[in-house]
Amino acid sequence: MTPTKDDDAPKPRRGRPRDPERCRRIIEAAHRHFTMHGLERASVDAIAADAGVSKMTIYSNFASKEGLFEAVVRERTDRVVGGVEGVEALDPKQPRKALLAIGEQFLALAREDDSLGKFRSVYGVAGAYPEACRAFYRQGAERLIGDVAAYLRRAHAAGALNVPHPRQAADLFLSMFLGDGHIRGLLMLEMPDERENKALLREAVRVFLAAYGED
Repeated sequence: MTPTKDDDAPKPRRGRPRDPERCRRIIEAAHRHFTMHGLERASVDAIAADAGVSKMTIYSNFASKEGLFEAVVRERTDRVVGGVEGVEALDPKQPRKALLAIGEQFLALAREDDSLGKFRSVYGVAGAYPEACRAFYRQGAERLIGDVAAYLRRAHAAGALNVPHPRQAADLFLSMFLGDGHIRGLLMLEMPDERENKALLREAVRVFLAAYGED
């Protein structure tokens, strides 16, 4: 059955200031519903009722269900780049410490049940919801890779690392956390324990610094 989309959703109203508390309630409610039901089955009506707002309020702030999904993904991604110190605040002369911090946050996010659920739901509707898939990539992988690449550029300029292609290197670094454990999580199999995750983190940073350490 073809999924019902919000093609007829009202356009967002211009010039109206957003209420931060109301937006927070909407995003939290949307996060719960996307996690429980997936992107396709999550209902904007149910999210609005849960958040204590009207359906029109959601559309005026986020334009569509896909726009709301993008906001939820962005909020979760913020924890990786902002939950430690923020990539801009990480010392370019201490790449090991910075990469351990970034890797720890990214690994925790990649192992979360709700993050794995979003991967499953997006993969399942990739053909029907291209805009949501682009949002998931833009606010997830593309944003994280870009932020890590920005740090690597600064570390390269400071002489702490030798990274001629920062975006490629950032992609390789984050990819090291999306192997066996991530696949097991997507398949709802037994996940690696904390000891295994810490060992993976240390080894990923060691391998990266061995490849990109200052010559």
